[in-house]
Amino acid sequence: MANSKGRISYQGEPGAYGHQACREARPEYEPVPAATFEGAIDLVHQGECDLAMIAVENSTYGRVADVHQLLPESGLHIIGEHFVRVHINLLGVPGARVEDVTRAMSHPVLLGQCRGFLKPLGIERIAGYDTAGSAKHVREANDRSLAALASPLAGEIHGLDVLAAEIEDNKNNTTRFLVMAREPEEQPVDDGHRVMTSFVFRVRNIPAALYKAMGGFATNGVNMVKLESYMVGGSFTATQFFAEVEGHAEEPAVARALEELEYFTTELRILGIYPESVQRFASDDVA
Repeated sequence: MANSKGRISYQGEPGAYGHQACREARPEYEPVPAATFEGAIDLVHQGECDLAMIAVENSTYGRVADVHQLLPESGLHIIGEHFVRVHINLLGVPGARVEDVTRAMSHPVLLGQCRGFLKPLGIERIAGYDTAGSAKHVREANDRSLAALASPLAGEIHGLDVLAAEIEDNKNNTTRFLVMAREPEEQPVDDGHRVMTSFVFRVRNIPAALYKAMGGFATNGVNMVKLESYMVGGSFTATQFFAEVEGHAEEPAVARALEELEYFTTELRILGIYPESVQRFASDDVA
């Protein structure tokens, strides 16, 4: 991509849903695959990529394992979000038909999203390490009885035929991605555009600390759209929270709420202030 504005990393093989997110959200950037989320982040730190596209949650299966622990330690800043509708195709080698397929390979999460299609046909589910990687394996195996469950992009890249399209059980299934960079992007405090503020915090060890900490958002009329907790360092007594609110951290109401929150915390870090995706409100299909 000679005219590329830069490079953006994602987790997975070419054709993964992260790859699709890169093409949709940052089409001017060259997508670069990495085996793991840590690898995708490291490519940015090493200067090999300018941005990273990181999956954080799915409307059907919840948050992506370990990502919320990874984000605060990544050293990167959130500069955007993107939502991908997860369309799943049954992909086979050229010339194969649905009737030929006895086994379907994909990531275990995707296998669980197509039970309604696979079970009546008696197709055995085989776990693969990655959706697009499964498509690559099917192409290399060149076996008509073996198919992959993956994105249309994976089929296009790996030269597979679409044997059945959009076979996912949940037609509203959506994955949210965060775009991350080495430096934050400045967002105007009040320009009429909706922004999100993402942050992590740890509450002080005092009675009702979390309840008191959250009170500032209610009294200042700030809409908190996400609050998740997870253990830190394997300790049952050290809990960190990942939260997201609508609004800019420097807007008066949000700033007052964060100031009150800080009083009840031992640590508070802003991970990013970034524009809300129009997809968040475009349709009820996006969750």
